[in-house]
Amino acid sequence: MSPMTNDTTSNTFSLGGDLTVNRLGFGAMRLAMGTFAGPTRDPGTGVAVLRRAVELGVNHIDTAGFYGRDAVWANDLIRTALTPYRHDLVIATKVGPLPGPDGVPSGQATADQLRGLVEADLRTLGLDRLDLVYLRVGGMTAPGNESIAERFAVLAELRAEGLIRHLGLSNVDSAQLAEGRAVAPVAAVQNRHSRDAALRAECEGAGIAYVPYFPLGGGIDSGPFGAQRLAKVAARLGATPAQVSIAALLATSPSVLAIPGTGSLDHLEENLATNDLDLQDEDLAELRG
Repeated sequence: MSPMTNDTTSNTFSLGGDLTVNRLGFGAMRLAMGTFAGPTRDPGTGVAVLRRAVELGVNHIDTAGFYGRDAVWANDLIRTALTPYRHDLVIATKVGPLPGPDGVPSGQATADQLRGLVEADLRTLGLDRLDLVYLRVGGMTAPGNESIAERFAVLAELRAEGLIRHLGLSNVDSAQLAEGRAVAPVAAVQNRHSRDAALRAECEGAGIAYVPYFPLGGGIDSGPFGAQRLAKVAARLGATPAQVSIAALLATSPSVLAIPGTGSLDHLEENLATNDLDLQDEDLAELRG
């Protein structure tokens, strides 16, 4: 368990107690395509975005074997762009969802299928060991209402074999987190947004990273802080609403890691410039209404 303080101004987090990552990372979902149902993107642009992200200080990349379609896959882009990998680069991946005929990951792997998914990620990323593997639960449904112990035990076995360094859980509620922790240590929880304050606080107290996916809400209008409040604070600070949203998200807890994703170099530069944004208490109070 990593020691935690209440210092939300720290730019780093000790993932699993032994991997220091910058709290502002990069999500790879939009590299191959804008949405699961959308067209694929130019792989050359994806390679350029990844290389620039690392140049700008990103050392935590979140990906999954189901991010892509046809000949364009996020894991292939990561391997092409970044091998040989820097020693401090942490790559997290997720297993569990299975894409349907439309490419949307609406299915869910059984316990017997998880080893093959982990081995596929090792192969496509060109790694001997994965830094962090999440069990993503529930397909596209909301958290809860199913047991995770059998599936998480499979990942724990792979961790014991040395194929995985740390384990995480995604799209889970507090009961499922407790069930998982009874099987093996949990280094990170990845849930949608950061609206579950109780679960986020539980993670903070246990030294577990809390990693909201869709950190901008899938769009500013559906994000956790409200478009009008974001626009007002952004205008006052000379920043963009996206930058203010990311900065406010990081300020909610020292255990929060942000992984905004993009397939655009311009948006990447905008997102990572958030590191230079200093929100004051009055800004945060206004954003939270």
